Amino acid sequence: MFVVVPDPAHGLVAAPESEADLDPLTEQALTAQGFTWHSGIEAYTRTADSSPEAVDRTARTLRDLGCYVLTSWRPLPGR
Repeated sequence: MFVVVPDPAHGLVAAPESEADLDPLTEQALTAQGFTWHSGIEAYTRTADSSPEAVDRTARTLRDLGCYVLTSWRPLPGR
Protein backbone atom coordinates (compact mmCIF):
# COMPACT_ATOMS: atom_id res chain seq x y z
CA MET A 1 0.00 0.00 0.00
CA PHE A 2 1.11 3.55 -0.75
CA VAL A 3 0.06 6.91 0.59
CA VAL A 4 0.32 9.73 -1.97
CA VAL A 5 0.07 13.25 -0.54
CA PRO A 6 1.36 16.77 -1.12
CA ASP A 7 3.71 17.95 1.62
CA PRO A 8 4.90 21.54 2.13
CA ALA A 9 8.41 20.42 3.06
CA HIS A 10 8.93 17.64 0.48
CA GLY A 11 6.61 18.33 -2.45
CA LEU A 12 4.70 15.30 -3.66
CA VAL A 13 5.25 12.22 -1.47
CA ALA A 14 4.60 8.58 -2.40
CA ALA A 15 5.19 6.56 0.75
CA PRO A 16 5.10 2.76 0.77
CA GLU A 17 3.67 1.01 3.81
CA SER A 18 6.63 -1.37 3.85
CA GLU A 19 9.62 -2.50 1.81
CA ALA A 20 7.45 -5.30 0.43
CA ASP A 21 5.56 -2.66 -1.57
CA LEU A 22 8.72 -1.68 -3.43
CA ASP A 23 9.26 -3.91 -6.41
CA PRO A 24 11.40 -3.02 -9.44
CA LEU A 25 8.43 -2.00 -11.62
CA THR A 26 7.03 0.31 -8.95
CA GLU A 27 10.41 1.89 -8.31
CA GLN A 28 10.96 2.34 -12.05
CA ALA A 29 7.53 3.94 -12.53
CA LEU A 30 8.11 6.44 -9.72
CA THR A 31 11.61 7.26 -10.92
CA ALA A 32 10.26 7.82 -14.45
CA GLN A 33 7.86 10.41 -12.99
CA GLY A 34 10.76 12.31 -11.42
CA PHE A 35 10.59 10.88 -7.89
CA THR A 36 13.69 10.12 -5.83
CA TRP A 37 13.99 8.06 -2.66
CA HIS A 38 14.24 10.14 0.53
CA SER A 39 15.69 7.87 3.22
CA GLY A 40 14.93 10.36 5.99
CA ILE A 41 11.18 9.87 5.59
CA GLU A 42 11.35 6.49 3.81
CA ALA A 43 9.32 7.68 0.84
CA TYR A 44 9.66 8.79 -2.75
CA THR A 45 9.48 12.56 -3.14
CA ARG A 46 9.25 15.00 -6.02
CA THR A 47 9.56 18.74 -5.47
CA ALA A 48 7.87 19.72 -8.74
CA ASP A 49 4.08 19.75 -9.05
CA SER A 50 2.26 18.57 -5.96
CA SER A 51 -1.13 19.61 -7.35
CA PRO A 52 -4.29 17.53 -6.83
CA GLU A 53 -3.95 16.41 -10.44
CA ALA A 54 -0.40 15.21 -9.80
CA VAL A 55 -1.58 13.30 -6.71
CA ASP A 56 -4.29 11.61 -8.78
CA ARG A 57 -1.92 10.87 -11.68
CA THR A 58 0.66 9.28 -9.37
CA ALA A 59 -2.01 7.26 -7.57
CA ARG A 60 -3.39 6.02 -10.90
CA THR A 61 0.09 4.91 -11.99
CA LEU A 62 0.56 2.95 -8.78
CA ARG A 63 -2.93 1.43 -8.98
CA ASP A 64 -2.26 0.35 -12.57
CA LEU A 65 0.72 -1.59 -11.17
CA GLY A 66 -1.57 -3.38 -8.71
CA CYS A 67 -0.81 -1.30 -5.61
CA TYR A 68 -3.40 -0.21 -3.10
CA VAL A 69 -3.20 3.57 -2.76
CA LEU A 70 -4.58 6.12 -0.32
CA THR A 71 -4.52 9.76 -1.36
CA SER A 72 -5.20 13.08 0.25
CA TRP A 73 -5.06 16.66 -0.94
CA ARG A 74 -6.67 19.93 -0.08
CA PRO A 75 -8.71 21.48 -2.90
CA LEU A 76 -7.66 24.98 -3.85
CA PRO A 77 -10.13 27.76 -3.01
CA GLY A 78 -12.71 28.19 -5.76
CA ARG A 79 -12.37 24.65 -7.10
